[in-house]
Amino acid sequence: MNELFRRFNRKGIDDRTIDTLIGLSKGMLADGKVCKEEADFLLTWLIQARQRTDLPVVVNLYERLTMMLQDDILDSEESAELVSILRRITGDDSEVGELGKSTKLPIDTPEPNITFEGRSFLFTGTFAFGVRRHCQEAILARGATVAKSVTKSLNYLVLGTYVTDTWAHENFGRKIEKAIEYRNRGVPIAIVTEEHWANCGSIRVD
Repeated sequence: MNELFRRFNRKGIDDRTIDTLIGLSKGMLADGKVCKEEADFLLTWLIQARQRTDLPVVVNLYERLTMMLQDDILDSEESAELVSILRRITGDDSEVGELGKSTKLPIDTPEPNITFEGRSFLFTGTFAFGVRRHCQEAILARGATVAKSVTKSLNYLVLGTYVTDTWAHENFGRKIEKAIEYRNRGVPIAIVTEEHWANCGSIRVD
């Protein structure tokens, strides 16, 4: 029970960290550039964040930003690189205040019609609908089953609204990679966004 509580608490910390990083990144990109003062602030936040989480996107950004600022200068080339990194974290060119949604991700195109009865679902990432348990309860109520991992028998992998283009660097990235691998081999696994999943099931996402 203690292990389950620890894992649940860790998941919550990671989710809040990603949400905060997306928000910070969007704020810093509001004027289309990143200055030295903003980079210093971000580095301070990353130092604190690393005490709470070992998310690859946090660790990698911390290490790169530390190298940029080791001479206490953020030159124009480094600033441009940092802008590029932060745009990838936020989901590229989304507008200020808009969520870092599941765009430019390996989702099925065109988006498939989702059938719930008798089908299996796996949820990955952070969801606007609520914690993963709430998503699972929603599909169970519609006659579907909850998968524990990505296998050949999985029908749908649902990506949370807060999944961004940095998914390959996140802890959940392996699930997406495995689903892509199966899909490329002809296994009928569909990768869909939370928004599409919710629309097909008439599931309200606040």
